[in-house]
Amino acid sequence: MNKVEELIRQLCPEGVEFSQLKEYCEVLRGKRLTKKELSEEGDYPVFHGGLIPLGRYSEYNRKANQTMVINTGSVGEVVWSSVDFWSSDGTFVIKTSNNINDKFLYYLLKTQEPYLKTQKREGGVPTISRETVENLSIPIPPLPVQQEIVTILDTFTELEAELEAELEARKKQYEYYRNELLTFGDEVEYKELGDVVVIVKGKQLNKELLTDIGTYPAYNGGISFSGFTDNYNYDENTIIISQGGASAGFVNFITTKFYANAHCYVVLPNNEVVINRYVYHFLKLNQERLTEKQHGAGIPALKTSEIAKLLIPIPPLPVQQEIVTI
Repeated sequence: MNKVEELIRQLCPEGVEFSQLKEYCEVLRGKRLTKKELSEEGDYPVFHGGLIPLGRYSEYNRKANQTMVINTGSVGEVVWSSVDFWSSDGTFVIKTSNNINDKFLYYLLKTQEPYLKTQKREGGVPTISRETVENLSIPIPPLPVQQEIVTILDTFTELEAELEAELEARKKQYEYYRNELLTFGDEVEYKELGDVVVIVKGKQLNKELLTDIGTYPAYNGGISFSGFTDNYNYDENTIIISQGGASAGFVNFITTKFYANAHCYVVLPNNEVVINRYVYHFLKLNQERLTEKQHGAGIPALKTSEIAKLLIPIPPLPVQQEIVTI
């Protein structure tokens, strides 16, 4: 039994009470500021219709450590402010009673974001009503239980931030070494990529043949797979490039059998000349260049020729393998 369970057993053996949010909290709407009133030098952030402050202002109307629910723009997003701030009319601020820990309420409302986002009223400017927030059913465990939950979740939040920072550092490290390792001079031969790989376009698979669960993922013009199918047309460990859509030019490496749909290029290297993963890292190095080659006024697309004419250095296969390993 963990500490939260032990506290619940001791302090509320008959279970935790649920009540509507309005019974314990007040939902306050902010006050709009004009753009002329905002400045970069203001002392306090101004929140309006998003997670990022709209600007800064010389005064504040809400104290630090309170929860906001965005009611226009990023409708339904739940935001925490650890500093005094100005709440514009695009936000609801939740003023708690003595029975509610503010940070506990924040974490609780974060779990309700998917629901809140479905409650926006369409029209000129999508919004959610004050009543939608006030009528939320929330658990009210004793304050010691709330504090213990906050302590646990704060710890995980800190760990998540540390992991994200570490991941970003590793990403930059990878990009640095990839750029260094794939930069050659005249000591190696260069060839057009089309001379050492075959670029094949996938085969159309109608949407009605895709399912939410299945044996093989189907990749089309997006960064991730678009669904599952019971058939595959390519084996694992294969390079693909998005051919159409906003992500045209995105390079991916698929480690399972999969189905390549019509907006997906499959890159098949000549293994006697280039190693599969070497080509993949080379293409990732040139991914931004490929995405800049999108064309078309409607749905962006990438021509095969833009991929094929890339100049790829061809060091000996053992050198390629060493680069891949690193």
